[in-house]
Amino acid sequence: MKHGSTLFLKIAVFLIGIPVLALCIFGLCWLANNPVSPDYAHILYPILIGMYVSAIPFYIALYQAFKLLSYIDKNQAFSELSVKALKIIKFCAMTISGLYVVILPFVYLVAERDDAPGLIIIGMVPIFASMVIAVFAAVLQRLLQEAIDIKSENDLIV
Repeated sequence: MKHGSTLFLKIAVFLIGIPVLALCIFGLCWLANNPVSPDYAHILYPILIGMYVSAIPFYIALYQAFKLLSYIDKNQAFSELSVKALKIIKFCAMTISGLYVVILPFVYLVAERDDAPGLIIIGMVPIFASMVIAVFAAVLQRLLQEAIDIKSENDLIV
């Protein structure tokens, strides 16, 4: 496979990480120092901590996606390394989903005080998005493992 075909995806992976890093450095710090109301401060801290902690598996998954694209460049797409990278991506996505499930009661408390029921739906978006990514990675992992098994079986026959 040509190197240029995955270059766009590598750039996209890099560009996905930049806004999250900017949000972690600037946005969440600003929100912690300037809550809308002093009544929200004690509720916002668990949400902010959860968001900071969820950045760790996010960047691990981005790094694994970058490695997966490198394996594709090196014609090692059908290898155990690719299966391992997909497994780590799946685990990271499930971890992010779990963290946001833990954060959701605090989002409910903020929504209850502010009388904003739409905030709960917005709080559920990362849960479902990361679960979709986890299921997709699990399906790809299984398909890739089956393809590797068929390939190794065919190599033994010939």
